[in-house]
Amino acid sequence: YVGLGISGGEYGARHGPSLMPGGPREAYDMVEPILTEIAARVDGAPCVAYLGEGAAGHYTKMVHNGIEYGVMQLIAESYALLKQVFGLSNDQLAGLYRDWSRGDLDSYLMEITAKIFERRDEKTGGYLVDVIRGEAGQLGTGSWASQSAMELQVPVPNVDVAVAMRGLSALVGQGQAERPGGRARDRLGRTHDVDLVRDALYAAMAITYAQGFAQLSAASVALGYGLRLEDVASIWRGGCIIRARLLGDIEAAFHRQPDLSNLLLDPRLSAEVQGRREALARMAQTGISAGVPVPGLTAALGYLDAYQSDWLPFNLIQAQRDYFGAHGYQRTDEVGWFHTEWLAGQEGS
Repeated sequence: YVGLGISGGEYGARHGPSLMPGGPREAYDMVEPILTEIAARVDGAPCVAYLGEGAAGHYTKMVHNGIEYGVMQLIAESYALLKQVFGLSNDQLAGLYRDWSRGDLDSYLMEITAKIFERRDEKTGGYLVDVIRGEAGQLGTGSWASQSAMELQVPVPNVDVAVAMRGLSALVGQGQAERPGGRARDRLGRTHDVDLVRDALYAAMAITYAQGFAQLSAASVALGYGLRLEDVASIWRGGCIIRARLLGDIEAAFHRQPDLSNLLLDPRLSAEVQGRREALARMAQTGISAGVPVPGLTAALGYLDAYQSDWLPFNLIQAQRDYFGAHGYQRTDEVGWFHTEWLAGQEGS
């Protein structure tokens, strides 16, 4: 049997999807000519490659969907900032996303976002996006990706928060309350440069891809898939929902270093992200100050800063765990595990 992950939606079904096959190599070899023929193509190369044993294909598709969740959350947050803080109209949003889709943010999701803001509603004559109820559904693949990452102890906070926010979208209005003096968003106007939103979005999207590929790297070792991440990036360049210009840079990064455990360790990609960190921080702060929820932007910023930090405060957490549960800790000056009798000589707890 061949386990075949497929991405591309209705358009991919008609014009060629991205195919993610896994299972016995001999089984794949039997159907390879068929899959090569029906797959999408980028620069003449088919968007299909044998990924590995067992469930390698379906696992890769699951992580693809986790990245998809994360990126869609980030685009939605950019929409919220541009609409609620900068006051852009639907026509302006369509033009802006169209322009962005022709640059570094070139991607299928950016392309369809521009088209969505252009579409008129046949019933009202207004913009269709304005009459769509703001409650996002989900089929479970994002949750599965998040759960598997937690089991592997691989942090994917942008996937986690995207799943949580879809659940929270069903609760909008329940906690609504008047704020003294009104919302800060009403007083910010359009003083910020919208290019900062673009740069923040690029950085956060790159970080989300980095999280997904880090999960694939860990799963490949833990589950024995033998994934070639360069191949994964290559077959995601066309046909699938998360296809983007960025994947060409990701493919090149794994070509330079096939065993790269995290894309933020690649000097070129890291420089691209670091060069936009200030924009990411400013837009996260703008959203927070305006009362516009931007948990995807803040998750990406937190992940970046934590991953690249030379110190984090988890010595305190481990001390707390040892205090209340005798879980022990490791020292910086000796090898081994240690425990302190924290309550010795004390009364109470």
